[in-house]
Amino acid sequence: MHETFSLAPIVIVLLVSVITVIYCRKFNIPSMLGYLLVGFIAGPGMLKLIPQGHATDYLGEIGIVFLMFSIGLEFSLPKLKAMRRLVFGLGGLQVIVTMLSIIGILMLMGVSFNWAFAAAGAMTMSSTAIVSRILSEKTELGQPHGQMAMGVLLMQDIAVVPLMILIPALSGKGDEGSLGAALGLAGLKMLVTLGVLFVVGSKVMSRWFRLVAKRKSSELFMINVLLVTLGVAYLTELEGLSMALGAFVAGMLLSETEYRFQVEDDIRPFRDILLGFFFITVGMKLDIQALIGGWQQILILLAILLVLKALVVFFIALHMKHPIADSLKTALYLAQGGEFGFVMLNISSKMNMVSPELEQAATAAILLSMIIAPFILGSSDAIVSRFVKSSWDMKALDLHSMLVETMSKSDHVLIIGFGRGGQTVGRVLAQENIPYFALDLDIARVQVARNAGEPVSFGDAKRREVLEAAGLERAKMVVITLNNMHETQHVLDNIMSLHPSMPVYVRATNDDYVKTFTDMGAEEAVSDTKETSLVLASYAMLGNGATFNHVYQTIANIRHSRYASLEGLFVGSDDENGFDDGGKSVCRHAFPLTGEAYAIGKTIRDLPLDNAGIKLLFIRRNTSRIENPDLDFQLQPNDILVVAGRQEEIISFENWSLQGNT
Repeated sequence: MHETFSLAPIVIVLLVSVITVIYCRKFNIPSMLGYLLVGFIAGPGMLKLIPQGHATDYLGEIGIVFLMFSIGLEFSLPKLKAMRRLVFGLGGLQVIVTMLSIIGILMLMGVSFNWAFAAAGAMTMSSTAIVSRILSEKTELGQPHGQMAMGVLLMQDIAVVPLMILIPALSGKGDEGSLGAALGLAGLKMLVTLGVLFVVGSKVMSRWFRLVAKRKSSELFMINVLLVTLGVAYLTELEGLSMALGAFVAGMLLSETEYRFQVEDDIRPFRDILLGFFFITVGMKLDIQALIGGWQQILILLAILLVLKALVVFFIALHMKHPIADSLKTALYLAQGGEFGFVMLNISSKMNMVSPELEQAATAAILLSMIIAPFILGSSDAIVSRFVKSSWDMKALDLHSMLVETMSKSDHVLIIGFGRGGQTVGRVLAQENIPYFALDLDIARVQVARNAGEPVSFGDAKRREVLEAAGLERAKMVVITLNNMHETQHVLDNIMSLHPSMPVYVRATNDDYVKTFTDMGAEEAVSDTKETSLVLASYAMLGNGATFNHVYQTIANIRHSRYASLEGLFVGSDDENGFDDGGKSVCRHAFPLTGEAYAIGKTIRDLPLDNAGIKLLFIRRNTSRIENPDLDFQLQPNDILVVAGRQEEIISFENWSLQGNT
């Protein structure tokens, strides 16, 4: 008798996932907590909608593989070499000291050494998925505490290998006499495998991707990305190493090629979906009966995870002479259990290396720490500012230094954002001997630019005291070149509140923000896409014989009208706007009145243009273009209406034109 497969559980899980994440977004709760909740509700602990087994756990682990691949894209071999002190120094000491501390505490509680060793190995690991995800979202991977946290996490991934060898040896199911040989063999395999990947992969990867890219097939490129990600992970798994470690190496090999950004875009959907499924599988491990029955032991283990691990990381980082604020923030980021902890507990349980009660308690403690972690990480800045006086002193010192530097400046241009756009503006101003001062939040870029003599400081322009220290009151104007439009709104609002008459020129990456920024008080809002198009149009006009003065006047009139004549463009599947914004952007659309369309025979006066919020641009009849038709103009079969409006309104108007109110 064959087993029947039903889609019902999957559909229900997807429905619950969508609803949960919607509410998480609404209340600004990390979506991973929503996935954890979905796993708990739909898993064996409550509704039993999806069974927990090896297949679901393995699928969740694939999410970690894609995540580590994405992280690898942010690194390079030179950067990893530069981080060796963090990986093997800070990371190595964290693993050793944390394990010894947990083993000691558990043995004092009466737990046998073998059980304590297995539990300590599981609890020593931190969550790569949670930490790296939040570091990426907060753009802190490049900051000192982000580098420190990633160094420790990489060492933990490496440490999984010898721990997986020690567990069967201590359980009596491995050959204790050859334990040293097994560890040596594992280390050799690791060096050989990673060495081959780095040496051979660095020569092969770029050529292989170039060969695939020449076929000019997005489908083939996507398949190749999946092949490389999962293929390298599989190779490292065959050698007894972590799949996540292999995926990280694969990402690192691609980080120095010209295909890095395309690969990152292609892999993101798979990473996010499978990572969400990983958190669902973690939530499925929560046993409500274990929580109730062993709550005291769970709280003790939870305290060990959140407090002991943080203290170990903090004091080791301090001993290695890292700043107090960075040491504390790194400690907060690593004070939780990790996904490899579940794997190690599962293996230990099969080999009788841990009692069922201790396994459930450790699983619950790790899971609870992962649930609490996003809240701790989200408030890490506030915690550091509250407990580390030097961080306040450093902020005050930064503001004071900035104030001293800008005291001699007046009638300068204040540039917010010193990326490519900000640097271009700065270089043009420097050529014209116009003074300027810039603010940026990328500490690495600021340090390099300052070393080169650029007038730029690290500072968050969303804070009013930073704007004042940067000489806003004495500035002649402000130029905002940020990529993030929400941050731009925040900065512009602060400037207008402090100095309402200050001329502000703003970059708008999205055409919809042009009107938003000018309504907020900006002197001009410059659209990336429209300005690029205007420059290209200028060259086209000049190439067709137009005089320079005519071209200049034409472009100036378009700019003076704030691109009114360019409003409403035909939206395609490759456009960024019109889809991701929920159809709120104004676009242009054309549709024919064919067959027995309701609007045929109607006049312009009869069309519900005002009620629908639609602008009739022109009517194309045969080969003629009829602009500004009078209200009594009558529509005929096969007329093509060209209109502008928001997508939802255009759809409603087109439906009315073709079918009427029905």
